[in-house]
Amino acid sequence: MTVAVRVIPCLDVDAGRVVKGVNFENLRDAGDPVELAATYDAQGADELTFLDVTASTGDRGTMIDVVTRTAEQIFIPLTVGGGVRTVDDVDRLLRAGADKVSVNTAAIANPEILRQMSERFGSQCIVLSVDARTVPEGTEPTPSGWEVTTHGGKRGTGIDAVEWAVRGAELGVGEILLNSMDADGTKAGFDLRMLRAVRAAVSVPVIASGGAGKVEDFAPAVQAGADAVLAASVFHFGDLTIGQVKDAMRGEGITVR
Repeated sequence: MTVAVRVIPCLDVDAGRVVKGVNFENLRDAGDPVELAATYDAQGADELTFLDVTASTGDRGTMIDVVTRTAEQIFIPLTVGGGVRTVDDVDRLLRAGADKVSVNTAAIANPEILRQMSERFGSQCIVLSVDARTVPEGTEPTPSGWEVTTHGGKRGTGIDAVEWAVRGAELGVGEILLNSMDADGTKAGFDLRMLRAVRAAVSVPVIASGGAGKVEDFAPAVQAGADAVLAASVFHFGDLTIGQVKDAMRGEGITVR
């Protein structure tokens, strides 16, 4: 059985507004999250991801009210992340209307929290967000050549990105959101090498994120092993529509919803 590939717009939210930058720098305003969410639902998005991009850096929780208002507007699954530190945070977000919760920084500090979250809410609710970059010159290399970062890509951890994805799957997460910090916002295409490496190492679904610039960028990500493709700025600023992306993938023989 072929599972249809999902197309997921990502709303990076800062202080209640959707923002987008390049390599997580120079953020510019892209609109109201609730309005954008409703637009994407109407356009045929399969899911929506909502990331509070400055929650970990600003040391605060995700904005529950925006999550609630967004969830009321849409009829597709909503994944929320950013500033999720505890099992109770997951509970609050699910009650506010999220279908899945994405965890990054807190899991690196305490990997066991992934097991606790997965056991309490079910694997299908927990997404491990892996913000990975090429290990910078002059720092200790990792086996794969990629390392996990935290705090919106600002801090390297020295943790091997592929090994971390494997660890997350072992601890019970239902999905890996693999975000290439090198490709983020560049519109130069997804990091296919990294996708292939993670796909070969884990059996849970992998969402490709970072680098989408044109309709032709999406099919190669799926061919490299992605179960879902995620993009932000190309949708927010009207460069591409969900329909155009799905049509392009259909044209490559990929099953989409």
